[in-house]
Amino acid sequence: MSIIVIDLILESGIYFGKPRGFVTNEKGEDIGFNTEVYSTHEIDRIARVAFEIARKRRGQLCSVDKANVLEASMLWRKRVTAIASEYPDVELSHMYVDNAAMQLVRYPKQFDTIVTNNIFGDILSDEASMITGSIGMLPSASLGESGPGLFEPIHGSAPDIAGQDKANPLATILSAAMLLKYGLGEANAANRIENAVLDTLNRGFRTGDIYSTGNKLVGCKEMGEEVLKSVDSPVPTAI
Repeated sequence: MSIIVIDLILESGIYFGKPRGFVTNEKGEDIGFNTEVYSTHEIDRIARVAFEIARKRRGQLCSVDKANVLEASMLWRKRVTAIASEYPDVELSHMYVDNAAMQLVRYPKQFDTIVTNNIFGDILSDEASMITGSIGMLPSASLGESGPGLFEPIHGSAPDIAGQDKANPLATILSAAMLLKYGLGEANAANRIENAVLDTLNRGFRTGDIYSTGNKLVGCKEMGEEVLKSVDSPVPTAI
C-alpha cells in the first residue's frame, strides 16, 4: 500500500484572490471572473512545510503547477526550486497538473509527497481518495505556522447513514495518526496506528464502501475494534 501526502496551501490562490466578481460586458453578457494570486512568502511557507514532511518520509517531493501557461505557477515553481536548496536531502521534481492527474491514476506509487496550490490540491486529493477505493480512507490536516493544526477526515458527516453502523472509520483513525505525527511530534505512536490500519486491511476486513468479494464485510464498530487489535502487531508489508 502506497501512502501519498498532498500538501496544498489553503490561503490566497484563486479561491481568495482579488479582484473577483461579476460584470456585464459591452454586449450585455454576464461575465464572472476570479484572480489567481500568490506571494513569495505564501509559497515559501507551504514549500518548507512540504519539504519537512517529505524529509520525514521517503525524501521525495513533487511540486504540481501549470507553469507553462500561468504566471502564478511560474512564480510557484521558481520559489519551490529556490527553497529546495535548503533541503539537499529531499529529491524535488516538478509536474504539470494535467499530467499529475493522469499519473495519479496510471502509477500512484511514483508519488510520496505532493505540494500544490489550493484549486489543484482540491482536485488531486479527491482523485487520490478514489485510488484507495473510497473517500472514507483519507485523513487530512490544516496546518498553520504555529499550533498543532486541525486534523479530520476529508469526507463529511454522512447523515444518510447515521446510526446504521455503515461508516468507514479509517479516515478518522488515520487523522488521529496525522495529529500525532505532524501536530505533536509523536511519530512512533502515529506509526503504530498506521501499521494497525494496514494490518487490519491485510487481514481482509472491509466496510461496505471498500468491500469486494473474498473480503470480510464489517460495520464501523467492528472495523474500529479490529484496528485496535492490530495496534501492537508486527509491521505489515503490503495489501
